[in-house]
Amino acid sequence: MVVLVAYATDHGSTRGVAVRIADRLRQRGVDAKACAVADVLEVSNCEAVVLGSAIHGGKWLPEARQFADRNAAPLRERPVWLFSVSTLGDEESMFPPRVANRLRALRKETPEMAEIRRLLHPRQHRNFAGAITRSHWPATGRAFFRATGGRYGDHRNWPAIDAWADLIAPQTSSPVS
Repeated sequence: MVVLVAYATDHGSTRGVAVRIADRLRQRGVDAKACAVADVLEVSNCEAVVLGSAIHGGKWLPEARQFADRNAAPLRERPVWLFSVSTLGDEESMFPPRVANRLRALRKETPEMAEIRRLLHPRQHRNFAGAITRSHWPATGRAFFRATGGRYGDHRNWPAIDAWADLIAPQTSSPVS
C-alpha cells in the first residue's frame, strides 16, 4: 500500500511541494507517490493520504475541495495530513517579517478549512509559502503586494517541508517495495 500525496495546483508551486514530500517519504522508507487530485481514481488502495492545495482568494482550489468531499468516507478511515500553499506559510512568507507576523496573528481558520477538517479528521494541517511571479496576481493584488513589501520569487522553505515529511514518515507503515 502506498502513501498518496495528492495536490491541486494552479501555477505549479503546490505540485513542487507535493513532489518534495513524496520524495522525502521515499527517502525515509515509505512507498509514496505524488499525484494531482484530478488524476486520483481511488484512495481505498492507499495506506495514508497527504492532501494539499494552493490557496487563491483565501480558499483551496475547487478541485481539492471536491476531492475532499468526494472521498471523505474513505479518507476518514486512514491517516490524513493537509497542507496549503500561499503567500504566507507557518514559518516563511513572501512578505517582510513584520508584515508576515502581523498577518499570521490575524489569520483565522476559514469556514472552508474548518469543514474540511470536520470531514477528514486530519492529523495536522501545515501552511507553506509558495512561489509567485508578478503575472500570478491581478492589478489590485499586485498593488497590495507592493504596498506591503511583498517579494516575488520562490519562497518555499524546503527544510521545513522536509522536516514535516520526516514527522509523517514514522506514522505510516508503508515500506518501499
